[in-house]
Amino acid sequence: MSTTSPSSEAAAGFSTVADLQRGLASVDYLADDSLAMAAFLALRMGRPLLLEGENGVGKTEIALALAQLLGRELVRLQCYEGIDTSQALYDWHYARQLLAVREGQAHADVFTREFLLPRPLLSALELGSRAVLLIDELDRADDEFEAFLLELLSDFSVTIPELGRIQAPTRPLVVLTSNRTRDLHNAVRRRCLYSWVAHPDARRELEILRLRAPQVPEALAAEVAGAVARIRGLDLVNRPGVGEAVDWASALHMLGLAKLDRQTALDTLAALIKDVDDQQAVVEAIDDVVPDTA
Repeated sequence: MSTTSPSSEAAAGFSTVADLQRGLASVDYLADDSLAMAAFLALRMGRPLLLEGENGVGKTEIALALAQLLGRELVRLQCYEGIDTSQALYDWHYARQLLAVREGQAHADVFTREFLLPRPLLSALELGSRAVLLIDELDRADDEFEAFLLELLSDFSVTIPELGRIQAPTRPLVVLTSNRTRDLHNAVRRRCLYSWVAHPDARRELEILRLRAPQVPEALAAEVAGAVARIRGLDLVNRPGVGEAVDWASALHMLGLAKLDRQTALDTLAALIKDVDDQQAVVEAIDDVVPDTA
């Protein structure tokens, strides 16, 4: 049985990329043109979407936004070193199996669907087009797990030895993210549409701040956006993400500040920079980060 593509259902109400961008903005996610195009094509074509970029650029958030916008259930698989099928696909409910044997069903088959514990991948397949499956930080998993994903990404099906092949009735939207701590295999890349997600420039950062922190005065938000853009240009271990920029602007507003000055910037770095060496780098470059406007 072939898995049907949900293109017509998924794209309902989004006949153009601009429509999808407006929809994402309505759930507080501002996607640039290239990312919006990749997401639009993923919906239309029923293909997985691979997003790469640094931490904090909004890769995970677009999966959350798409789930909210489409009214689908978000199923999240957080990858980590050593993850295997028992955490990602399924496991057996050993306590129930043992109880069934003790109750006199010794000859019964306890490897049936009744005793199966679905994990995120199987749950998403069974939900089909009612799900957005987020496979987060795939680069943290190992090569064997990537190879295991190939069947799912190709056919939207998996094989469970005791039960056979299980195929999604319709295709879920699959979003994979990577921070590029290692290179993903070409076999995975070929099965996906792709977008590189970069840090926003100062103009777009201001738009995001106005959307996600509307209580912050626009003049202060503009100063924060400019300062964050300059800070990202420094030689840092971890450049601040969009979430940190929102936190910093909100913290400044909470303190009753209407203007960003150098001393205030230094005093509130805890909201923006989460590494001691990076904080020191900002301290040393503060004259460039917050120019003298007097």
